[in-house]
Amino acid sequence: MEFTARKDELLRELSLIQGIVERKNTIPVLANVLIDAQDSEVELAATDLDVGLRSRFPAKVKKAGSLTLSAKKLFEIVRAVTEPEIELKELENFWASITSGKSYFKMVGLAKADFPTLAEPPKEPASVIPGGVLREMIRKTSFAITADDSRYFLNGARLEIGPQGFRMVATDGHRLAYIEVKVKRDSDNGSLSVTVPKKTLLELLKVLGESEGDVLFSQSENHLFFRVQERLLVSKRVEDQFPAYDKVIPKDNDKVVVCRRDALGGALRRVSLLANERSRAVRFAIKPELMEISSQNPELGEAKEELGVDYAGEGLQVGFNGQYILDFLGVEESESVRLELKDDSSQCLLRPSDAGKEIDYRYVVMPMRT
Repeated sequence: MEFTARKDELLRELSLIQGIVERKNTIPVLANVLIDAQDSEVELAATDLDVGLRSRFPAKVKKAGSLTLSAKKLFEIVRAVTEPEIELKELENFWASITSGKSYFKMVGLAKADFPTLAEPPKEPASVIPGGVLREMIRKTSFAITADDSRYFLNGARLEIGPQGFRMVATDGHRLAYIEVKVKRDSDNGSLSVTVPKKTLLELLKVLGESEGDVLFSQSENHLFFRVQERLLVSKRVEDQFPAYDKVIPKDNDKVVVCRRDALGGALRRVSLLANERSRAVRFAIKPELMEISSQNPELGEAKEELGVDYAGEGLQVGFNGQYILDFLGVEESESVRLELKDDSSQCLLRPSDAGKEIDYRYVVMPMRT
């Protein structure tokens, strides 16, 4: 194998692979990237056996062939050189040379035969998801996915595709993020509902970048496939035991507080400085036109801040994990937000106050004692 490629194109694809490769080296070849040069292009592939990525870019291929090299070290070498072109050449016994200008490197690799085979997408028509829509759904839900790996059935987000558009839901049992984007779909290849693992979603965000192009989604019995132009992200399926989220979203919260998003976020960040570091508990004391946010920590002290709000109902005091509220405010971009409450023991529903008809974004947070 021997080829010459542009540094920026090789570096771009190698950077996307860094989050995929296995760092723990339990199986040495999983720390490597498979490089396959054929005709006038080079294909790169990486996997940790749960998530895999395959991508292509143009190159001047002098001799076809393939081998695997350390993904991390090859990335660091390509990033470090300064010339616009890089030549990679296979040597004997799975060694390879990397040359760029006056820089020369020699790396040892592993045979292609040792590298796992990535699953191939089915031949049936794929579902088309606008890239901008998918990116927004992931951004506004993925933070609510559980960090507890033992709760595998919650370690992902629910993706639903129907005739009227797309929906994504994520929860960790204490909060839930829900977004529905209504889009008239040209395709009529049916509805589907799958759970996409958290790592897959985060890697998909990187692959999407700022692209507004379409994503082709398909599935097989054991895998999910996301094709973004010349890149294919492959993911193992997880067992679909996602909870009945529609029962968690409150529908009769009659106490509605409207406030500026940036003002609420600033007050919460300041008050949270003295909150309990484990529970992150803050108290909301709400009365007409005013909301007081406070925290208390026996080891540190206490903090409180008043915030002007649009509210005309009866007084109410309720506690929440302040970080959960900040997570929602960090991804929401509207000028004002609504807090819809019922009492001090029922879940709170947050949403943008200026929600349109095309996007329905809701965030549910369970109350806590403070």
